[in-house]
Amino acid sequence: MSRGVRVRLVAFVLLAGIGIVYVTGTYLGLVDRVLGRGLELQATLPDSGGLFEGSAVTYRGVKVGKVDAMHPTADGLELDLALDDGARIPLDSQIFVHNLSAVGEQYLDIVPEDDDGPYAEDGDVLVGDEGSLPVGEDDLLVDLDELVSSVDKRDLNTVISELGQAFDETAHPLQRLIDGGDRFLTAALENEEATFALLDDGRTVLRTQQRNGENLRGFARDLARLTSVLRGKDPELRQVLEGGSAAVREVDRLMRGLEPTLPVFIGNLVTLNQIVATRLPAVEQLLVTFPKIVANGFTGTPGDGYGHINLQLAQSPGPCRRGFMPSNEWRPASDLSDGEVFPAYCEQGPPYNMRGPKYAPSFDGGGAARVAPYDPVTGVVDGSAGGARGSGVVVGSQGGLQTMFGDDSWQWMLLGPMEGS
Repeated sequence: MSRGVRVRLVAFVLLAGIGIVYVTGTYLGLVDRVLGRGLELQATLPDSGGLFEGSAVTYRGVKVGKVDAMHPTADGLELDLALDDGARIPLDSQIFVHNLSAVGEQYLDIVPEDDDGPYAEDGDVLVGDEGSLPVGEDDLLVDLDELVSSVDKRDLNTVISELGQAFDETAHPLQRLIDGGDRFLTAALENEEATFALLDDGRTVLRTQQRNGENLRGFARDLARLTSVLRGKDPELRQVLEGGSAAVREVDRLMRGLEPTLPVFIGNLVTLNQIVATRLPAVEQLLVTFPKIVANGFTGTPGDGYGHINLQLAQSPGPCRRGFMPSNEWRPASDLSDGEVFPAYCEQGPPYNMRGPKYAPSFDGGGAARVAPYDPVTGVVDGSAGGARGSGVVVGSQGGLQTMFGDDSWQWMLLGPMEGS
């Protein structure tokens, strides 16, 4: 073996020895004592609760040191705690003895009220009481024995038999229940934020419902009255429900029978309604004026002794013909083919029978003329619409009332309905 190899072996042995000594000293706390590191506290308990020298000391479940020594006293037990360097333990912390498992392995757990100071320093004491100790095995066994002894064996046998029957052949359902609960918890954790948002929104909804409490109570009262009326009309409602199906079937058969023609009829009604709605002022004028014209028409007592009301349409002046299709271009009635649309309108003015949309009352009912565009002072139809001004028909110059009232008969036609008011 060469000299270099021997040197390397000696160095390895020395370093290994130093490492073993350091690890052992650190584990035993010798390094901290020599270097003055760590935090040394005392704790008092009325009993050991199963602790022993070397038991772990935890802070909120995290190991921060160990029980270095135990000293019996007249009032219980005093513990020397060797905590890690940098541990910050609030002085108002509580201490508890817990078990790592059912077979023991006790440790001392430090539980603070909060993270605020003041913090413990070397030599400070943490005080425990009976509540800091776990239930002793002897006390547990004694209490368990008393509990078992207090139960009647026959009743216990009955309970066990019933439980056996209750859970008989329920292994698979219980397994599904547990699996479903596990999936439910997993889904709840995945939707934690959505659940919190739902709870917050639910609080808003509940507050809104609280503000509208009176409205909800009013709605409930009205609903109660409605249901009370419906309850009183129960026979009639039953009759409607019982006969309603037959009536619906009849209506369905009727609608099916009218299906070929009803849409066409409704479409024609829509077109007619649009025209009537557009010419509504003229329709209103007709409904107001026509009954009065009939009531004030020419009357007489012929030789037969009966009275007659006559409404005669004069053939003079003749109808307006200029602007319409000439008669030599009219198609025979037997020609059912579609022809070109002829833009017919009246081009003649007074004294011809003026017709067409330009002579109708305005759509909005406005304007001075209600029946035709005429001058109410002179009684002459305004010829500017279809001819020269002044070349028109004098309203009231002909008709049944003219013989009694003269040229002002048109005024009686308009003012007569107001005499009875």
